[in-house]
Amino acid sequence: MTQGFSTRAVHIGSSPSKETGAVIPPISLSTTYAQEAVGVHKGYEYTRSGNPNRDQLEAQLTSLEAGGQFALAFSSGSATTATVLQSLDRDAHVLSVNDVYGGTFRYMTKVSGLETTFLDMETADDDAILASIRPNTKLIWIESPTNPTLRLISIPHIVSLARSHPANPLVLVDSTFLSPYYFSPLLLGADIVMHSLTKYINGHSDVLMGALILPARHAALADRLRFLQNAIGAVPSAFDAWLAQRGAKTLQLRMRQHGLNALRVARFLEGRIGKDVVSVSYPGLASHPRNALARASLSPHAKDWVDSLGSDADIAARGGFPYGGMLSFRIQPANPNSPDEPHATASRFLQELKIFTLAESLGGVESLAELPSRMTHGSIPPEGRAILGITDDLIRLSCGVEDPQDLISDIEQALQKAVGAEAVATKAVAKETIVSSDFHLNGVMEKKMHQVNGLTNGRAIEVACS
Repeated sequence: MTQGFSTRAVHIGSSPSKETGAVIPPISLSTTYAQEAVGVHKGYEYTRSGNPNRDQLEAQLTSLEAGGQFALAFSSGSATTATVLQSLDRDAHVLSVNDVYGGTFRYMTKVSGLETTFLDMETADDDAILASIRPNTKLIWIESPTNPTLRLISIPHIVSLARSHPANPLVLVDSTFLSPYYFSPLLLGADIVMHSLTKYINGHSDVLMGALILPARHAALADRLRFLQNAIGAVPSAFDAWLAQRGAKTLQLRMRQHGLNALRVARFLEGRIGKDVVSVSYPGLASHPRNALARASLSPHAKDWVDSLGSDADIAARGGFPYGGMLSFRIQPANPNSPDEPHATASRFLQELKIFTLAESLGGVESLAELPSRMTHGSIPPEGRAILGITDDLIRLSCGVEDPQDLISDIEQALQKAVGAEAVATKAVAKETIVSSDFHLNGVMEKKMHQVNGLTNGRAIEVACS
């Protein structure tokens, strides 16, 4: 009998102990294991090479990633990236989606030593993609949705192009944003799926870990990656593996709430476009240009759940469907005439949030907010960020599992303080205080303030705050 997603999450890799009957697996902190004779062990000899908790987690991950046969857990998402790229030949070429995670971009361009081409795979035509694949291209690196702009790449289409090219490169999909609950890239033809377990799979912001999952046809590649994992020492601790396995048991419950909350927040923000919001990006929104692709790419179990929410008409009435907990939006600058105002307004908004926490990362039960241009993607040069649409007014939200109305109310009050009448009044008072002080201290400064700010009778006509 085929078991459901949550049943597998709870039970695979978590059998009661035969020795004690403990329902929850114990944490095996030992770094070394006794051998029955020289070179004869019971499956474990040194924890870098293998650990019961890591094996249990990897079994769980294999069961959750549809189409997976081999799973490898690493000490971080960055260690996962490094191991994959280390597995390639030194003269290999990598083709990557252009708006890749900032840490991945940094490793590809400054550490790996591999030549990498970055391409907009969402809008590029077939000729452009095929022209970017070289005879020595060994890997196509995809994030979908991309971070932080949430652009969608058609995995089956990229796989088809890769297979049609003589180089026949592997296709890797970083599926961190959606987790195995919403997205199953291996079923769409991908060769490797990558996750930052730090994010949704662990789900509690207390573990640093990454993972790779491969299908049965890539047994040799899995062995190669496991050899490198052991040789490099990029393995998680037993305690971290235990925590991640525990967190993954509630993945379905959490991902559903993340998705429902994100949809409600996205719809709220969409309703404020033209007032204090410029645009919203959430593929689950009916208005998103790739909404149909998002719906078509849902994993089988997520599709069944979305379908159970109602008919297409019901989903249309809600303005979309749940598609993960991540979204981004551009905030309306309080003073469009100031070049520094987009960053200033976004910063004020983030600092005024009460429930959302201003922090990097994503995927925890708590809601987080950040400014990618200065935080997660700060390592990308400004001109590169501009091309990718990672502007100073772009805010990324990771919607947690709190009550959705509380999240909406928090965003609303922060928008009011950052962009609305309250923000304008606050800035005007602040500017007048500065002007009055300068008038009192220095008559020369009075003249300068008139020139710079266009003052009339000691009052600022235009108010700007950086």
